[in-house]
Amino acid sequence: MPVSAATAGQKISNDLSRCQAGNGPAVLVNISGVKAASGKIRVQSYRGTKAEWLKKGAWINRIEAPAKNNNMTFCVPVPSSGMYGIAVRHDVNGNGKTDISKDGGGMSNNPSINIFNLGKPSYKKTKFAVGDEVKSISIKMKYL
Repeated sequence: MPVSAATAGQKISNDLSRCQAGNGPAVLVNISGVKAASGKIRVQSYRGTKAEWLKKGAWINRIEAPAKNNNMTFCVPVPSSGMYGIAVRHDVNGNGKTDISKDGGGMSNNPSINIFNLGKPSYKKTKFAVGDEVKSISIKMKYL
């Protein structure tokens, strides 16, 4: 099912109250290993399909927040129950560009990332099911 115009590309705030019990469907994303309190952390949700995972413009919700050292928590609402993937990026210097040697990233299910997949593992390795509940996941940041 393609992303609808009503849910595609929404920039939202990090409202943790939306992840309280009974407020689903949503994903509570616990991020660990943020290496510096500089720049921005970007969390994006995608449908867990080959057609949409990490495709430009196919993200559903995006939350950006100033980076904090070590651990951060985000609440990412999703439009309905289904399969989703979460991608996290740390723009360490806040320049809006991907600096491979400085910036970090992580994805749902913490797949291995290497030079051969250039940080873009298959949707099969990152997708997870969300029902009508608040689903809690953990993502470990990776840096070169």
